[in-house]
Amino acid sequence: MEQKIRRDLNMGANLRALRDKSGLSQEKLCAELQRRGCDIGRTTYAKYESGELNIKASVIVTLKKIYNCSYDDFFAGLEEEIK
Repeated sequence: MEQKIRRDLNMGANLRALRDKSGLSQEKLCAELQRRGCDIGRTTYAKYESGELNIKASVIVTLKKIYNCSYDDFFAGLEEEIK
């Protein structure tokens, strides 16, 4: 039986923009996430940014601390996708 992938809103562009703004590579960001208790590898994180995989709430909470940003920064522009 073939499993269908359910599409959801994609915050990948926002994740990449926040990472780029911070000046971190995916590798360095993942090392920092792992240091803070999130066991995320670069391949998994790349899938978050590309929209292939939905990001866990616990990772968003940790990223908020790393980037020192608001939760709104993760969800910016997604309301327009719903219309």
